[in-house]
Amino acid sequence: MKRIVIFASGGGTNAENLITFFHNSDNASVIQVLTNNPHAKVLDRCKKLNVSALSFNKIAFTETDDVLNILKASKPDLIILAGFLWKFPEHIIAEFPNKVINIHPALLPKFGGKGMYGKHVHEAVIKSKETETGITIHYVNENYDDGAIIFQAKCEVKTTDSADDVAEKIHELEMKHFPIVVEKLIKPTK
Repeated sequence: MKRIVIFASGGGTNAENLITFFHNSDNASVIQVLTNNPHAKVLDRCKKLNVSALSFNKIAFTETDDVLNILKASKPDLIILAGFLWKFPEHIIAEFPNKVINIHPALLPKFGGKGMYGKHVHEAVIKSKETETGITIHYVNENYDDGAIIFQAKCEVKTTDSADDVAEKIHELEMKHFPIVVEKLIKPTK
């Protein structure tokens, strides 16, 4: 059974989707959710879904090995960033090579980098008059939104779309594709 740890910073809809998807799986389960936001709604979702959840501060994440030691104890096969807003530290990436992935609400390499998350991305897509956008699932490296791309899915952007309209389309793509892509990544090869 593969072990998944999720990092999230906010509402946790992607985390909930993954937890629910793998709840009765023979291949994997979400064993823990970690957040940098002690008030994140993802904590309430985890409580409701009976999944271990912890919050941590910047010092525990970047200046000490506290979060790294939690991960080592959890022995994850895959670490998923699902709406996690902090840059992932190199010392954790080095400890879990090719085991940290992220979902980004745009078609990378467009609209990636520091500060490009959530509504900021959707507003930039609208402002640039893009005709399509989508999601990118990628490996995490030492740079924001720069790791090798695993999967992308696209949707149309109409000239009448607002940032909220784009956000809704992106959310649908995330809910549909994210668990399936994760399952393919962790499924044991025969």
